[in-house]
Amino acid sequence: MKIAIIGAGNMGGAIARGLAQGSIIQADEITVANRSIGKLEALKAEYPEICITSDNAEATKTADMIILAVKPWLMETVMKGLDIAKEQIVVSVAAGITFETLAQYSKAETMFRVIPNTAISQLESMTLIASHGAGKEQEQLMLDIFNEMGMAMLIPESQIAATTALTSCGIAYVLKYIQAAMQAGIEMGVYPKDAMKMVAQSVKGAAELILKNDTHPSVEIDKVTTPGGITIKGINELEHDGYTSAIINAIKASKQ
Repeated sequence: MKIAIIGAGNMGGAIARGLAQGSIIQADEITVANRSIGKLEALKAEYPEICITSDNAEATKTADMIILAVKPWLMETVMKGLDIAKEQIVVSVAAGITFETLAQYSKAETMFRVIPNTAISQLESMTLIASHGAGKEQEQLMLDIFNEMGMAMLIPESQIAATTALTSCGIAYVLKYIQAAMQAGIEMGVYPKDAMKMVAQSVKGAAELILKNDTHPSVEIDKVTTPGGITIKGINELEHDGYTSAIINAIKASKQ
């Protein structure tokens, strides 16, 4: 399968690197197009087999799948500059651009909306995938591709706003917790770099407990909150300060 990626920015570049490291798509089957040659040259230096070009139309001419990793406000201009055939698969990474809108700029019968988060650069993204006009095999292919870059989940388009708040916005809230916990550690005399690693690994460990076990956050919290212990004191303090409500409100605000 030949894949064209339009855009070599943070997301487009990360997807290209992830695909090149995976086992499903060969690096020499990937073409990346971008206006800035500097980003393309950096990508080529890392993965010499990847093809690069500054011509979007040239990149997509023989592609089986076209991944549009451009900003939402550029989508119309970029797509109107392409002659996308009905048999080509269109994959949009642009937030807020619906299938209805994509259909106005393309003849493609099969389309996907893909919402990764920034951890895709570490092959640890939580990627959301919605499909339009796709068969089961095509949907499974998309899941297989993006599962190599973290974890992928198929969702209906109607859930994209809510799930984007949980994943793409949510990663910032997790980072904010790490930053706040670091500050507490520094105030208590821990060196910043040490505090950052300690907290980041604790967050990673908490995630692994959930992902690798048939468990629930409440169950894991109970394991470390002994009666009269230090953890329950901290948790109660969080609740007194509205911790849970703040997180819920933040995610709901992001959905809006």
